Amino acid sequence: MNRRYAPPSISAELGARPIEAAADRSGFARVREARVLRAIGGAPVEALAARFGTPLFVYAEQTLRERARAMRAAFESRYPDVSFVWSVKTNYLNAICAVFRDEGWGAEVVSEFEYDKVRAQGFDGSAIVYNGPWKSQPSLRRAIADGALIQIDNWDELARIEDLAEDAAGPIRVGLRIWMDCGIEPVWSRFGFALGNGEAARAAARVIGNPRLGLHTLHSHIGTYVLSPGAYGVATRKLAALRDEIEAEHGHLVPCLNLGGGFPSHGLLHAMPGPAERVVPPIEAYADAITAVLRRLPAKRRPLLRLETGRHLIDDAGHLITRVVAVRDAGIAVAAGNDLGAIAMKEQMLISDAARLGYVLDAGVNLLYTAAWFRIEALPARDSDLPPLPAALYGPLCMAIDVIRSRVELPPLDAGDLLTLWPVGAYNEVQSMQFISYRPAAVLVAPDGTPELIRARETLADVERGEAVPARLGARP
Repeated sequence: MNRRYAPPSISAELGARPIEAAADRSGFARVREARVLRAIGGAPVEALAARFGTPLFVYAEQTLRERARAMRAAFESRYPDVSFVWSVKTNYLNAICAVFRDEGWGAEVVSEFEYDKVRAQGFDGSAIVYNGPWKSQPSLRRAIADGALIQIDNWDELARIEDLAEDAAGPIRVGLRIWMDCGIEPVWSRFGFALGNGEAARAAARVIGNPRLGLHTLHSHIGTYVLSPGAYGVATRKLAALRDEIEAEHGHLVPCLNLGGGFPSHGLLHAMPGPAERVVPPIEAYADAITAVLRRLPAKRRPLLRLETGRHLIDDAGHLITRVVAVRDAGIAVAAGNDLGAIAMKEQMLISDAARLGYVLDAGVNLLYTAAWFRIEALPARDSDLPPLPAALYGPLCMAIDVIRSRVELPPLDAGDLLTLWPVGAYNEVQSMQFISYRPAAVLVAPDGTPELIRARETLADVERGEAVPARLGARP
């Protein structure tokens, strides 16, 4: 008997990765057809690229409206007194904001720039919720004059608003942003007044004690891309308890509870198993968690519920059409129709990081801020007879960090082929930059499938507008 024998053991790997990971060990175990996206909102991808060029941001208006209406229905069917505001920082293109204004949503802004932008877009001052850790003095004066709701973030801001209230025509409607532990990490303690140590209650007492201020809202935004509906239930209970405490101490029943946003889209983080429908809770689950707490209150004591939503509404509606401009491969040829050769190649590529296809695209991380966290899907515009193979997606920037996907399965592609990156509607447009390239055009596809240009591709004049060269440096040649 071999005394060195040890029985088989289960390694720590089992359970540490999603069950689909086992399929990577065999080319036969995986779906061998890549997803193809031929049209966005009824507009053919090939036609969009030909007409507007690449890279190209494309938004499906029908998706925007469907998401807004589905969220409204989810909450209003459970709790009738709900106010919805669009989180402008996720995407502040005028046409996008106009869709939400048309759907009856207000605007939530976090800066002077955003405030000026939504006022110019036609949002009434009373439909604006002004958030953020720093609000300039001119923008606060304008918000007060317009009747916007100012949600106070810190003691210094409260002092500034108290000073401005001295000259105001009447009491100023304000809210208090409050942070708390809702059982998820990280706790967003950087913004607002702490609930646990009594700071929020002290801030409320100071506001109520000033006859020139009116405490309208208790507000909490517990995080972003929050996958736990129960955390919102905790936040609602804690805000409601603070509301009761304030009423007992000061005789003031706060009219509104604002549970913020943070509701997820169908985009997946890099480490998350899919599909999204299995791991991302539906909006109805969040509506259940929040409204169940409010419905337990006596009818006459139920507050207005306000929600500030961005990513959940816009992300899935946004696409970026990009073109393959170069192919970097491992020098292994795959003949069309040679399934066995393709599978053998795939097996080799799966076990070796070096043996991997690489596709250079005409869009990089300068346009895709969220690629650092989210596993953006890459969808070819045409069918292929070849099975998907592991590949990397690189951008055109002269920087090693310009990697959109370090690993994605795609059929073999050629220079000139189109890929649509999705979902990219949230934060990418607003945080894109001109680093070594112009920012691309943006198109809104109307519900009837008609593409409409909503932002032109940048030119040198756009980029240099506002620049000046001192006379001592001489005129341009």
